[in-house]
Amino acid sequence: MNTLTHFDAQGQAHMVDVAAKPATHRVAVATGRIEMQAATLALIESGTAKKGDVLGIARIAGIQAAKKTSDLIPLCHPLALTRVAVAFALAEGGSTPQVACTATVETVGPTGVEMEALTAVQVALLTIYDMCKAVDRGMRITDVHVLEKHGGKSGSWVAERGTPSQQP
Repeated sequence: MNTLTHFDAQGQAHMVDVAAKPATHRVAVATGRIEMQAATLALIESGTAKKGDVLGIARIAGIQAAKKTSDLIPLCHPLALTRVAVAFALAEGGSTPQVACTATVETVGPTGVEMEALTAVQVALLTIYDMCKAVDRGMRITDVHVLEKHGGKSGSWVAERGTPSQQP
C-alpha cells in the first residue's frame, strides 16, 4: 500500500511539495445526489421555489466552491482552474425522487483536481438543501464520490460500477 503523502517522516501534516512535478492537463469528474420528497422535486422542476431558480443557483455555488477549495481543505493546493462544469439530472417515478449532480473540473498544473470536483458537488447539493429546506427538511445528500480522474504521473482512473480500477 502507498504511504499517505500529507504526512512527513515525523508524522506531521504538511502540504505536499509539487514543485518538481510537471504541469499536465488534469481532469476530475465527481458525482452525488440529494434525495427528497416528490413534491420538492416537482417544485425544483417547475422553477417555482420561493427562493428562485434552485438548480441555476446551485450550479453557480458549485462553480464558486471548486474555485475556493484550497480555502476550505487545509492541505489542498490553490489551483488555476481552466474549466468547471456542474450539471444536474432529475429522477422521479419508480426511484426515490432525487437530483443528481455531476461536476467536471479541469486544470493544467502539477496536481489533480479531484478535491475541487468533490467540493463542487457537495456545495451544489448543500445549496439545493438550503433553498428547499423550508418545504422538506428530510432531504438526504448521499453517494458523493469521484467517477474518474485523468492526467499526471498516475494516468487515468475510472470507477467501474462503484469499484475503483486503474486504467493504463
